[in-house]
Amino acid sequence: MQTDNRFLDDLAKVASGALGSVSGVKHEVEVRIQQQLERLLARMNLVPREEFDAMKAVAQAAREAQIKLEARVAALEARLAAEDAIAAANLADAPPQESESGQP
Repeated sequence: MQTDNRFLDDLAKVASGALGSVSGVKHEVEVRIQQQLERLLARMNLVPREEFDAMKAVAQAAREAQIKLEARVAALEARLAAEDAIAAANLADAPPQESESGQP
């Protein structure tokens, strides 16, 4: 009976060691696959995700600034048009002035 327990203990140790080795191999395979993919992507001239996300944020900020500037330009154009209309109305209401030659 004692021999069976010792055999089972040894078997459990071997199985545990094998699982540890498999785990290490799994990690090594994952690292190598990732390295190969990174090399492949570098040859394809693709940008890393971090750089893409940074440029996306820059583009989004630029778009928001553009929207604000478009609204500001529209408001300024409306204000200018209103001032032009007032100036035109004032000219129309003003009495005619005599020219230097004495004729109206």
